[in-house]
Amino acid sequence: MRNTLGDLNNHLFAQLERLGDEELSGEKLVEEINRARTISMVASKVIANGALVLEAMKFQDNKLDADKDVPKMLEG
Repeated sequence: MRNTLGDLNNHLFAQLERLGDEELSGEKLVEEINRARTISMVASKVIANGALVLEAMKFQDNKLDADKDVPKMLEG
């Protein structure tokens, strides 16, 4: 099974819809709020991990190639 950030986005909006259900009250509302907190914590970790992967890819892309010539203006 492979999930995407689009799947996460859909899941978060579905949770938002469940929280907006005006018929929820009492213990059911408390359960849904706790579920939403847990989903939010996990989603934050997924997003942070994606940001870390993106930063690593940027770093990899921007690293200097040891075989490249030094620009003339930087030569001593």
